[in-house]
Amino acid sequence: MTIKVFGHKSPDTDSTGSPIIWAWYLNECRQTPAEARLLGEPNSEALFVLSRWNLDKPELLEDVGEGDTCVIVDTNNVAELPAGVNDANVTEVIDHHLLQGGLKTKGPINITVRPVACTATIMHDLMGEDAAKMPEAVKGAMLSCILSDTLEFRSPTTTDVDRQLAEKLADELGLSIPDYAAEMFAAKSDVSSYSDAELLRMDSKEYEVDGTKFRVSVLETTSPASVLSRKQGLMDDMAAVAEEDGVDQVLFFLVDILSEEAILFVPNDLVKTVAEKSFGASVDSDMVTLPGVVSRKKQIIPALKV
Repeated sequence: MTIKVFGHKSPDTDSTGSPIIWAWYLNECRQTPAEARLLGEPNSEALFVLSRWNLDKPELLEDVGEGDTCVIVDTNNVAELPAGVNDANVTEVIDHHLLQGGLKTKGPINITVRPVACTATIMHDLMGEDAAKMPEAVKGAMLSCILSDTLEFRSPTTTDVDRQLAEKLADELGLSIPDYAAEMFAAKSDVSSYSDAELLRMDSKEYEVDGTKFRVSVLETTSPASVLSRKQGLMDDMAAVAEEDGVDQVLFFLVDILSEEAILFVPNDLVKTVAEKSFGASVDSDMVTLPGVVSRKKQIIPALKV
């Protein structure tokens, strides 16, 4: 039985790289057949990382069921997982997000959830001495996951453990963190090939607040002007995306990595209320700037009020 290792829908760099890292570990160190899979097309930064380290893009996984053995990484939220996940044999969860509930397993399993910025950071610790066996490509994936999730240590989710591991990996790979992170963020910022609807879904998570269902979308960029030039199209597509995805509203946060702030698009009174109640913002147009807000996990999701 080959274990399927996968992260969340709308895979970012961590949910693309971590399944690859853990599948390598299961195959090479635990001698357990495993394969990395994806629950959607990776974003532009993740595609850059795969190309940069000559890693094969994992195959797409449509669903799982009774005949599948799975390891879930970088999420524990059933809304971000295949519809049949509770029918499958989930044997392990490795994550760094808040516990959502709703995940059911066939028996006791290994669960590791830690307050660090990146799933790959946890994996390095779980590997123990076997981490030294990682080939260059797997180390590169791990470094990329950490730099992406910490926004090169700008995010408030960053811990000393994340930073120290990234510096260790960069040293072993002979890389300059600022230079490599700049390459990654440039790739992340090139969204010209994506439609407006794809941008709204590309790095998004479903989250419910007092009965209101949101798709919380974050687009991290070093080139906010290129996205702001598409503001009207993004605004126009929000209602259609919300209806198609079965949520009440899309919340779209444009995160300016270099300025360390987010711009929330405000298409209607509901989002205006969310901005005012959640972030204490004063809203007088169809956008509002939220200084210092860069992390969905630590600064956006926990603050949401309706």
